[in-house]
Amino acid sequence: MPGILAALRDHANPFSILTRGTLILRDLPLLRQAAEVADVGISVSVGFTDETLWRTLEPGTPAPERRLDVVRTLAGQDIGCGVLMAPVVPFLSDRPDQLRATVRAVAAAGATSVTPLVLHLRPGAREWFMSWLVRHHPHLTGRYERLYADGAYAPTWYQRRITRQVHELAEEHGIGPTRPGMPRRVRAPGPAEPQAPEPTQLTLL
Repeated sequence: MPGILAALRDHANPFSILTRGTLILRDLPLLRQAAEVADVGISVSVGFTDETLWRTLEPGTPAPERRLDVVRTLAGQDIGCGVLMAPVVPFLSDRPDQLRATVRAVAAAGATSVTPLVLHLRPGAREWFMSWLVRHHPHLTGRYERLYADGAYAPTWYQRRITRQVHELAEEHGIGPTRPGMPRRVRAPGPAEPQAPEPTQLTLL
């Protein structure tokens, strides 16, 4: 990754990163340098702040608080960082108080935006998740079978309800209106620099 970031920096090429890890902080100097010459957008995935749910559902990944530390660090370096609130897990992380706690933590970390994404269960992931559900929350299996009866995605009405609630909470906590992953250009203090040429959008023929 450092080599890729260095190449993007050297060519003033805009880019965005989505991560749920903390290793990105290793490349903080490169990110800062790239943000001085191009648009850099970073989003961190934080679906919920419930540590009990995290330990069973996302073992092996950094804890939600560690991911929020990434947001804090980037914000402290004046590098805009949004949060992809994913996944919102039906019946396990979607209560109003849970959504509020997550949005409050995201806002306190200095995120520029928060965008909810309800759990989707594509083939493969669906089988794994339903097996996990049977082991940890067997009383919810019937509700999930009904909620996801039509495919990989929760019903539109449910997704819209979650989106509305999160957007209202985000506004309440002063996040936005930046769209998820929107880059934020950062200029280091110093003498004026020559205007870099506008990037060219390549087209696949």
